[in-house]
Amino acid sequence: MFKGSSFVRFSIALALVLVNIYLLSRVSFIFQPLVTMITVITVPMMLSVFFYYLLRPLVNYMERKKLNRTLSILLIYLVFGVLLVLFIVGLWPSLREQLINLVDNAPNLINSLSVQLRELEQNGAIKALFPEGSTPFSQITDYINKGFTFVTNYVSGLFSLISSFAIILFTFPIILFYMLKQGEKFGRKLVHIAPKRFQKDSREVVLEIDQALSGFIVGRVLVNLALGVLMYIGFLIIGLPYALLLTVVAVIMNFVPFIGAIVSSIPIVIIGLIQSPSVAIWSLIIILVAQQIQDNLVAPYVFGKKLDIHPLTTIILVLGAGDLGGIIAILIIIPVYMIVKIILVRVYQLFFKEKWQNA
Repeated sequence: MFKGSSFVRFSIALALVLVNIYLLSRVSFIFQPLVTMITVITVPMMLSVFFYYLLRPLVNYMERKKLNRTLSILLIYLVFGVLLVLFIVGLWPSLREQLINLVDNAPNLINSLSVQLRELEQNGAIKALFPEGSTPFSQITDYINKGFTFVTNYVSGLFSLISSFAIILFTFPIILFYMLKQGEKFGRKLVHIAPKRFQKDSREVVLEIDQALSGFIVGRVLVNLALGVLMYIGFLIIGLPYALLLTVVAVIMNFVPFIGAIVSSIPIVIIGLIQSPSVAIWSLIIILVAQQIQDNLVAPYVFGKKLDIHPLTTIILVLGAGDLGGIIAILIIIPVYMIVKIILVRVYQLFFKEKWQNA
């Protein structure tokens, strides 16, 4: 009787799982080539999925207009090639000039920042906020120096990743081409794998996941572009140096949930503070106003009820993903959470809901 109890069976199963995990950890070198391969293709796959959902509506529209699907994809590639050339010729020189200027002027900027911080430290109103001798401004310059050194070293280290960039450059367009051409067949194949009695539910789950990912990716792009336009206009109005470069960095960083908005705000406020405390304050106000417009006006209109994730859930997911897998895990954790949530909800409805409600 005891031998057949569910608790004993569960304990034995758990023990076997733990033993298998331990044994696999002892021969991890066998799986190292597989891990390396997965690491190499992760970024091209992420880029391919990202652009697949961005470009699929356009490809479908062109196909509905009786244009061959392969030809539609090639025409889109041609347009992107033209846009890339225009970016390199028109926008990149300005961005490059601002970036080089920022790096070259970094020592002078840090000295100017030190002067501004010393003046703030002598301000009577500021002194009153802190106990005597404990104002934090004297340490901020040291932190910024260390941060700038880290960023400089990090950027210099990127040159060692030329081979990885080449892999991305050549594999990403190929993967994207086949995804745009045959991507919808993958979902149908997944449905056919399921047992016949679950194929209807599987089809609905695949469709729901597809719509969720499409809405999330397209919506995120639109929301971030709106944020960038608002911030850039505001920065031009207050005369913030390096406005274009800082805006581009902010838009890119805003794709990183929760953390990106905070991290991208720091250099903006620092550059503003180097100009004057008032510019720093106005920079912060512009960031906050733009993010409020993004979160309360643009995002609800773009996402609607599709992105039903509590902010606290987002914070927990991002912090956990960052600790376990770094920046790649942070970027994919929200889509992965959406997929897992859709699957678990359907599993609950199929296997547990009726039993638990009638218990």
